[in-house]
Amino acid sequence: MDVEIVETADEAATSWAGQRLGETLSPGSVVLLTGQLGAGKTAFVRGIALGLGASPDDVSSPTFTLIQEYRGGRHTLHHVDLYRLNAIEVADLGLDELISGEDVVAIEWAERWPGRPEDAIEVSIADEGEDRRRIEVRRYSTR
Repeated sequence: MDVEIVETADEAATSWAGQRLGETLSPGSVVLLTGQLGAGKTAFVRGIALGLGASPDDVSSPTFTLIQEYRGGRHTLHHVDLYRLNAIEVADLGLDELISGEDVVAIEWAERWPGRPEDAIEVSIADEGEDRRRIEVRRYSTR
């Protein structure tokens, strides 16, 4: 397992950390994001989109739509938000099918999904006060 820790001072730097990760993602990559409400998970996904070559301006929190799709980059990015779902709703969402393809999938509030893949990239974002964030990226295997 590889662990990278990044300290950021503002939202732009949090997005930049996501961009760095996005530049390394391959088809079928799954990114599981955890962190408090407002920690910067969506800002990080904006960076992932940019790193994949998609427009970060299209990225918004999919809290009410649950899954958003961003095209235009090297790989299509599916952005999932499990915040408002209970366990039965998460199970009915079809995440296993979504991650079985060649697209990149980023899932916010991933701790609500018990069936997550063992080789997923885990990103934990901690609010360190003001706009500072501590981001831990764990890779269990390379694709």
